[in-house]
Amino acid sequence: MGNARIIIVEDEPIIRMDIQSYLSKLGYAVLEALSSGEEAIEKVGKLKPDLVLMDIMLSDKMDGIDAAKIIMEKFDIPVIYLTAHTENNTLQRARETAPYGYIVKPVTIDELYSTIEMALQRHELGKKLKES
Repeated sequence: MGNARIIIVEDEPIIRMDIQSYLSKLGYAVLEALSSGEEAIEKVGKLKPDLVLMDIMLSDKMDGIDAAKIIMEKFDIPVIYLTAHTENNTLQRARETAPYGYIVKPVTIDELYSTIEMALQRHELGKKLKES
């Protein structure tokens, strides 16, 4: 699944560039690297990626949890959260959206790869289960 099409939503430019570089090295296609939840919802609707990497805490009006909830409900696209925050309230809100994974920053290439592959496989199995 190394050729999956991914959108990154991360408001820190350096982290966004690092993740984009890791994904390219792993053979994934980065469709967009965005900084806001509103942009993410719009681009997911247009580009139909295979997966979204979403920072939980975005510096815009809409946080990553709210954006992810809309993306998963409206488009059935798996979302993996990126976070440096592990407070219980934040994680509980994130957990309620049933994400396909969490990656705690700083991101490593190995963790990124294994989490993405597991999420893509889980999403594919879920689609096959619905069909049958």
